[in-house]
Amino acid sequence: MSTVIEQPVEARLVAAAPRMPSIPATLHYDRRDPFAVRMTFPAPATLEGVEVCWTFARELLVTGMEESVGHGDVRVRPYGYERLVLEFHAPEGTAVIHVHTSEVRRFLERSTELVPLGLEHHHVDLDHDLAELMRDAC
Repeated sequence: MSTVIEQPVEARLVAAAPRMPSIPATLHYDRRDPFAVRMTFPAPATLEGVEVCWTFARELLVTGMEESVGHGDVRVRPYGYERLVLEFHAPEGTAVIHVHTSEVRRFLERSTELVPLGLEHHHVDLDHDLAELMRDAC
């Protein structure tokens, strides 16, 4: 069984211009980093013209499906039944993205089949991670 899940999603950047076109994005989940989710935007979809990747807790997506959550760089909240709002806060500004709730729900179902919620700690190799930190410190 694969340890990585990647799922394309249709994202819509919320801006002053009405009906901005959809931008491609990809949600990533890796069993080797069981608490985290990554959302990647390709270079053509970013202001800097380089791929941008945000890493945040899977729990943010899970909770954000039902209620507003997040106090830091990433915030998530439902927007009606069909959409989810993700806010990405950076020194350069804030990006507000709408995604279809059904796409995120499907991604979360696949990730919880791989690593059930609440059992993420069983998939963390602390000895390996500590050895990597110590190796990098030398």
